[in-house]
Amino acid sequence: MKTIVYTLICTLIVTAQLVAQNVAKASFPDGSPISSWFTTYQKVSLSQLGKIYVITDFGAKADSTLVQTEAIQKAIDAAAQKGGGVVVIPKGTFMSGALFFKPKTHLHVAEGAMLKGSNNIADYPKLPSRMEGQSLDYFAALVNAYQVDGFTISGKGTIDGNGLRFWEAFWQRRKENPNCTNLEVSRPRLVFIWKCNNVQVQDVKLHNAGFWTSHYYQCQNVKVLDAHIYSPYKPVKAPSTDAIDIDACSNVLIKGCYMSVNDDAIALKGGKGPWADRVPNNGANTNIIIDNCEFGFCHSALTCGSEAIHNRNIVMRNCHVSEADRVLWLKMRPDTPQLHEYIRVENIKGQANSLLYAKPWTQFFDLQGRQDAPLSYANHVTLKNIDITCNTFFDVAVSKRDKLSNFTFENFAVQSKNAAIDKNVVSGFTLKNVKVNNKIVE
Repeated sequence: MKTIVYTLICTLIVTAQLVAQNVAKASFPDGSPISSWFTTYQKVSLSQLGKIYVITDFGAKADSTLVQTEAIQKAIDAAAQKGGGVVVIPKGTFMSGALFFKPKTHLHVAEGAMLKGSNNIADYPKLPSRMEGQSLDYFAALVNAYQVDGFTISGKGTIDGNGLRFWEAFWQRRKENPNCTNLEVSRPRLVFIWKCNNVQVQDVKLHNAGFWTSHYYQCQNVKVLDAHIYSPYKPVKAPSTDAIDIDACSNVLIKGCYMSVNDDAIALKGGKGPWADRVPNNGANTNIIIDNCEFGFCHSALTCGSEAIHNRNIVMRNCHVSEADRVLWLKMRPDTPQLHEYIRVENIKGQANSLLYAKPWTQFFDLQGRQDAPLSYANHVTLKNIDITCNTFFDVAVSKRDKLSNFTFENFAVQSKNAAIDKNVVSGFTLKNVKVNNKIVE
């Protein structure tokens, strides 16, 4: 009897421990629960998206040299007028300028199909938009969706920005003026999704963007699943081709994606400038999960900034990094009030130049006449279960206007050419089983 009771007690203890572990795993860094929405990975099928509108039925031809915006837009408009449906790009290459999806319409790029962007900026009208943390008139993207709830991009085909001409123009301008801004050279994004809820982008290849690859602004409930996002860094660097820009959004899941671009892979944005936290069109990013992704060449796998005012509950986990310059980059921008909080990076393997990078980011610094420079904060940042080879694992040098607090490093097996760490730059720094070059860091 005693043996049975003892076994029962042990079982209850183990069960309680497992429940506690599962509760912990199911929580965001601030302790709030992760909803079941984040654990549902069901792909949408073509049959679920309504009536099919194949662009060749509206006059489009498989011709990689012919700009066919009008015919493709005609298919989108027909779907919208008849209550919705899915616009299909069939096998072949179809060139287009800016396309505008409407309520209850979707995009499906079939396997073997390519929607290719025109490299003439005249094919992308200038409209009220959002770029680099500002609300301004800017060129439309190749694929645009504004207030299209439930919008999906699916299929195993390719959306290609055909960006070489734009990249070359940018680098030529940089030769003429090394301090030129990104907006001085007219370039379109590949995908821009604005004020859309319940968005799903799955399986597609997003390649060779002229500017940012995919930009989500003021959206809720966005899933990017198994996408392949690529722009080159050689022989011609594709400037500012961020893979995924999350801008004032909540509830975002990025899962199973491959990202290799000549800028940040995932950048959290939301506004910039000395009074950015008072601008109504700016906002926070909350509840972002990046899971089981592969990062090739990029300036950083995950970046908070440079146009960001508040990022909260950010989780990157179960990822592999192979050519990133940084794994986590906290861009402490001295002309913008910032708060990066409750960030957890865990179960990361691979190789990078820097593991954690946090320094003042002064490019295009502009206080706009404000006399007192705003403060930037980063707190409750945890890096856990890290197995990385790097040049510098702790690449941190903040200014007096940057406040870092409550950082935790746990379970590191890091090889680093530079093993130095200055714990004094963080108020409240916890290290647990942190091995750098096979030595415990105290």
